[in-house]
Formats: sequence, C-alpha cells, structure tokens
Amino acid sequence: MKSAKSVQSGSNAAPVLESRALNRALLARQLLLSRAKLSALEAIEHLLGLQAQSPYAPYFGLWTRLDCFRHEELSELILSKRAVRLALMRSTLHLVSASDGLSLRPWLQPALERGLSGAYGKRTAGLDLDAVAAAGRALTEEQPLTFDELGKRLGERWPEREPAALEYTVRTYVPLVQVPPRGIWGAGGQAMHTPIETWLGRPLASDIDSGKFLLRYLAAFGPAGVKDMQIWSGHTGLREAVERLRPQLLVFHDENGNELFDLEDAPRPDADMLAPVRFIAEYDNLLLSHADRTRIIADKYRTRVLTKNGIVRSTVLVDGFVRGIWSIERKKREPATLVIEAFEPISHEDQIALTDEGEQLLRFAAADAGSYDIRFVFEQ
Repeated sequence: MKSAKSVQSGSNAAPVLESRALNRALLARQLLLSRAKLSALEAIEHLLGLQAQSPYAPYFGLWTRLDCFRHEELSELILSKRAVRLALMRSTLHLVSASDGLSLRPWLQPALERGLSGAYGKRTAGLDLDAVAAAGRALTEEQPLTFDELGKRLGERWPEREPAALEYTVRTYVPLVQVPPRGIWGAGGQAMHTPIETWLGRPLASDIDSGKFLLRYLAAFGPAGVKDMQIWSGHTGLREAVERLRPQLLVFHDENGNELFDLEDAPRPDADMLAPVRFIAEYDNLLLSHADRTRIIADKYRTRVLTKNGIVRSTVLVDGFVRGIWSIERKKREPATLVIEAFEPISHEDQIALTDEGEQLLRFAAADAGSYDIRFVFEQ
C-alpha cells in the first residue's frame, strides 16, 4: 500500500493512512469504486441504511452504487415491509431493513433521548414523558397520523404544552415508521406514522450489542476512530466498546496522529487507484459519518454542501472527492436538465465522464422526459 507508512509510537510501529488512502477505502466500502452486483436489500444492510429526509434520496443513493438498480426494487421493499423509514442515527430519518430497524432503534435510544433533551429540554420540563409517549403510541397504533395531527390530538390532553414538543417526545420514545405511499417513487402523500412493532407485527430486539454495530460501521465506513463512530451514530462514550473490540481490529493512524481502527479483511485499495465520477444523493451518509470529513470533502467546500439549516446538497465526486453539487431542473415541455455546479476547474476528460454518467442519471430520474440536457456551471 503506497499510502501507508510506519511511524514510531512508543515501542509500536503504526501504519499511517494518508487522506487519499482513506478516501479510496471509504469509496470501496461505500460501493462507489464500481457498481456492486448486490440486491437493494443487501446494499441497504451493508451500508447500515441510507439517510432519507428526502423521500427519493435513497433511490439515487442505490442507483449510483448498484448495477442495474430499478426504482421498483426499492419501492417493493417498502411496500412489502422489508425496508422501513424511521428516526435512527443522529436522530435523523433513515431507510433501513426491517430487521435493522428493530435492532438499531433500541441501541440508539439513549442518543435519541439526549437529542430530545437538547432540543426541547426547557419545553418538556415537568412533563410526564412516559405518559405522553404512551398516549402517542396509542393514537398512532389506532391509525397512522401526521406529526401535525398527532400534535393536535396530544394538545387536547396537554393544552399548555407546545404541540411540537409533544410530537418530538413521542418520536423519541416511540419508534415511529413512515408508512407508504411516503417514500414510494412517483407517489405523493404526507408523512404518516405508526409504531414499527405495529407495522411489522414484531417486537424490538432485546439483545443490544454495541460491538456488532461498530464492526458493521467499520465495514461500511472504516478505517475510523472512536470520534467517527460517535459522529455517525449520535452515541457518546463508545470508547469502552471499542476497547473490547481492539484485539480483533487492526490499528492505524491518520496524518494528524488520530488512532483509527479497521477490520482485517476490509478493502484498503491503493491510494493511486482510479475512482470513477459519481453523483451522490442529498443527505448521503458518505459525507456525514466521520469527525474529520477531509477524506471525502475539503473543509473549504463544507459550507457549500452542508448548510446552516441542515440541508445536505447532492454532490459530484471527481477523483473520489467532492468537486461540486448537482440538481435536476424540470419544466413542462422542456428538457430535463442536469445542472452541475463545479467548485473548481474540471478537466475535459472528467467533463466527458460526468456527461456520460449524467445522461444515465437523467434517464433514471426523469424517464418520462422528452429530452435531456446537461449544463456545467463553473465559478469565475
């Protein structure tokens, strides 16, 4: 491995992984060096879910990673209840397999409760949280509700409380899934919620094993350190769990001396390996799962992609790193247009590659469009 070099740390020599080596390892595990011949469900489980604030983001996330992915494959997983959408890592909405939803949610429960305290602590002070959760569960078991409907119904019992605080309390203590048609390609509809146990007819998992999830995290995002694992999950205090795993892990350092852990058999490609251009979906965990994100995006571009109001824009990868953002514009009787906004000059060869890949993206996203166009926007 050309990009791994040894440095002395006391009496132990630890390999150092430079930024490009970490980048190529991340791309390999995120199925972005070549499209994988996996089913959508296999990919979702390998990736430990796809962030899904935008209902269609997981479709784009799978399209850019899988060979011959079709919209219908994911829609059918949701309709058949083999995949679900609920609040998980970092208290954000994720699309995961049904089994992962049942097991990840109890493991993440302490992090979700901490998030409630941070966002609504003052507005829920003195409130019987268990009573609110029980009332919310009963209402959403009876029939799926929007959060607005849930807040109004709960407000009848707690009229002195802010509906949003009541809604968030239920969302925190009751694992609510968004039911179809929400999240189905081409279907509209409001986000309606019901408990995952009611939706699947199965209980939450009772055997919570931090180590199991951290090993899976490394398989999808490693090599990584304790802080990275905490950023990804929203958990704190994972050092003890990692120390228990240490005997079975390889240890590296990054260029700043931070300790990184990895699975022995995980891919760590050479830093010089060519990386194809890729169009990454908005809110993709590729950009959100490490404390130091320079392995995928330069610090100078972070505010261009991760906005103050929580939006994470769709990005363009060139040579494995974020080099711009993309969006699709559609108007009646006009072509579907892919707009690529580049943060820096892009070579003619890479523009051709982006155009070829972009045409396939447009055909996936706008199959009913009469024609397609691609427009590059370069900073002056």
